[in-house]
Amino acid sequence: MQSPPPARGSLSADLASLRARRGLTLLDIAEATKISLAYLRAIEEGRFDRLPGGIYDISYLRQYARAIGFDEEELIQHYRRQTGLAQVRRELKGPATQPRGWLRTRLALLRHLL
Repeated sequence: MQSPPPARGSLSADLASLRARRGLTLLDIAEATKISLAYLRAIEEGRFDRLPGGIYDISYLRQYARAIGFDEEELIQHYRRQTGLAQVRRELKGPATQPRGWLRTRLALLRHLL
């Protein structure tokens, strides 16, 4: 599923504008960060579905934000809202799946059995 093109005044459009005001081209950023031009275009267009996924997305967003002097966390939060990952993160927060000290208890049991 493709994302719609960025609307005027959207964060994606603002990123391209900020980069241009700093006198940087996408090629400059690609050379400095080693991120492909296709991924940089996807970031600027807000088409996050075109990024490689996983931890690469966050890494690419951070590097891009640093390169143009933009707030990394703001860009990552925007990405998470657009991709639905903000909701997933909220749902994953909660108590640990294992009670505290479970490893110590299992090691003691293992020593006893040996």
